[in-house]
Amino acid sequence: RILPTKNITSAGIAAEKSRLIGKGADDMALKIASRYELDLNGHQSQQLTTELCQSSDLILAMEKKHIDAISQIAPEARGKTMLFGQWLGGIEIPDPYRQSQEAF
Repeated sequence: RILPTKNITSAGIAAEKSRLIGKGADDMALKIASRYELDLNGHQSQQLTTELCQSSDLILAMEKKHIDAISQIAPEARGKTMLFGQWLGGIEIPDPYRQSQEAF
């Protein structure tokens, strides 16, 4: 039996404000990803939108404050939004953007 293909998307809650829309992955993220044979070279940042939330089956956030921000963008998405660390005891994962290799 073949499992259906899943579409996985990444979006930021402040990409527009930070002028990151259309930018590639952070250099440190590229370095760490390549270590695990993941290719982020085609990644382009985008702003989380109501439409993106509506078309998603599951929305994973790194921190609780991100869940609040997502709920502001699309209140109807709250029921399908949870912490990425949900499966690690509900921990929050600090955003490693522009941080050290250890943070990633």
